[in-house]
Amino acid sequence: MSTDLKNRILHVDGDSFFASCEIALDEKLQGRAVWVGGGRRGDGIVIAANREAKKFGVKTCMPCFEAKRLCPRGVLCKPHYDAYRDISQKMFRVLEEYSPMLVPISIDEGFLDFSTMDSVVWRNTTPEKYVREISERIAREVKIPVSAGLGNSSRLAKLATDAAKPGFLEVKLGEEKEFLKDRSVRELSGIGKNRQRSLAALGALTFGHVANLPSPLLKQKFGIWGTQLWLFANGLWNEPLLLAVKDRTTISSNTTLPYDEPDYNAALTFALSETTRLTGQLRREQLQVREMSLTIRFEDFSEVGGTHRFSAPQFLNSIINAHLEEIFHDIMAGQGKAVRQIRIAFWNLAPLDTQPTLWGRTDAERWGALDDAAHKMNSKFSRPEKPALMTGAQLALRQLDDAHKNPKSKCPFVPQREMVKKLWGTDADPLAHKGDWENRLAKVSKQLQFNH
Repeated sequence: MSTDLKNRILHVDGDSFFASCEIALDEKLQGRAVWVGGGRRGDGIVIAANREAKKFGVKTCMPCFEAKRLCPRGVLCKPHYDAYRDISQKMFRVLEEYSPMLVPISIDEGFLDFSTMDSVVWRNTTPEKYVREISERIAREVKIPVSAGLGNSSRLAKLATDAAKPGFLEVKLGEEKEFLKDRSVRELSGIGKNRQRSLAALGALTFGHVANLPSPLLKQKFGIWGTQLWLFANGLWNEPLLLAVKDRTTISSNTTLPYDEPDYNAALTFALSETTRLTGQLRREQLQVREMSLTIRFEDFSEVGGTHRFSAPQFLNSIINAHLEEIFHDIMAGQGKAVRQIRIAFWNLAPLDTQPTLWGRTDAERWGALDDAAHKMNSKFSRPEKPALMTGAQLALRQLDDAHKNPKSKCPFVPQREMVKKLWGTDADPLAHKGDWENRLAKVSKQLQFNH
């Protein structure tokens, strides 16, 4: 994609985000090797490690006991997901002041559109000084380090960030091909193993190799993606940043139980409780489900699962839970191992075109009103150990198991559409506050021009 406008896209990424959050929460950890443990007790595998820990060989997905062997003086932290969400939001609140277009892609990284900065902001400063100011402000106010990369597309900016860590790297206009020449194609997000093997069969291990291949050959082999890859490798892919708020396509729950559960009735009660929660979330988002699945992982990590397709999209607890119970009994017949993990998924979603009104004319309208009211009451009056409202299944679950009286927060990875909505307002008009952002940007611009 080549246009007259030379796009300048900044990628910002929180360094070792979960570990950095733990250090921000406890200043005594500053300067020490720190890693965050996953699993049901927070001591399973390493899900994040800071640079001090990585110097000792501590890596993501390594067992925590192995990390302790490599780094005896290091600190293992159990995850605090609610705190990570708060820190993430603070980081994005800072970032949104520096560009009228911010696209978050995960809890700790996002893209900013700097395409017109040379005529608006950078007349009295440089991209490097401007980004350094952003990084220093985040370090000062949010207490976490970030790295950043600037390029002519989001793909290139992300590669620049990876090359810069820790710090900042700008791939200047006209230098894209030289920057990419010796870099492995494996570094590009979205290249799976099959494509890697296919490119390797053509002798293309680096972007330099790709650039030297005939463009028609790549198009014949990979279609439009092959052409895009060739343009990218030659530094010709000039891609604008787009804020696309996509409709949700799936909703799911993946929960490892506090301990291996030999009581299948207790496991079913938990599954029904989760299904009720997911169904309520669907209705609040004005959606209904056509297909669902249930997967059970046992203590030996073996799995069984089943699916169901509804003849028509559904939104009622009574119908969805009844079919989930049928799936559960079918897949658990003859099993004797304790349950470790329960996964529930809804997909093939359809719009639920009703407005929540308690006196509605249809079941969908009345259920939607009840869900909306219950969600508001729980948001306002609930505590983790004592929800304001519970379903019968949720109450029964707490009576069965004390561990569920104070449930842990789920890992805070949310779809981009939800992040956009939480940060800036509505799905219908995610740019509704664009004027406010521009005013903030102008204010920040003046401050930077004064400082520099």
